[in-house]
Amino acid sequence: MPTHAAAFTAAIATRDREKLADLFVADVDFRALTPGRQWEAHTPEEVTAIILDHWFEEQDRVIAVHLLEAATIVDTERMGYRFELETPDGSHLVEQQAYYRTDGDRFTWVRVLCSGFRPVATA
Repeated sequence: MPTHAAAFTAAIATRDREKLADLFVADVDFRALTPGRQWEAHTPEEVTAIILDHWFEEQDRVIAVHLLEAATIVDTERMGYRFELETPDGSHLVEQQAYYRTDGDRFTWVRVLCSGFRPVATA
């Protein structure tokens, strides 16, 4: 799995604001679609706030991260990943697909599509 995908998902899973923000250039072009909402950000701080304050909140505990797939489409990379979560409402899975471009080190352009938190039935 590409280094960018591993660093991105690890920063989310550990809620590491500094590491997450450091993955983006200062004038990043970030857009995302989650169930019921569109998101847009232009700075690393805005992206970090969206992800860690709105998508994955403080009480959400990441149990596992699964990097599912990666591919290159000319100048754009694709990563698919899934989080297993424990929330106050129980166990959930959330899957995202992200298309991105980098300057070699940091994300310059990102598009994310999210499944939303899907409840997992427990026996």
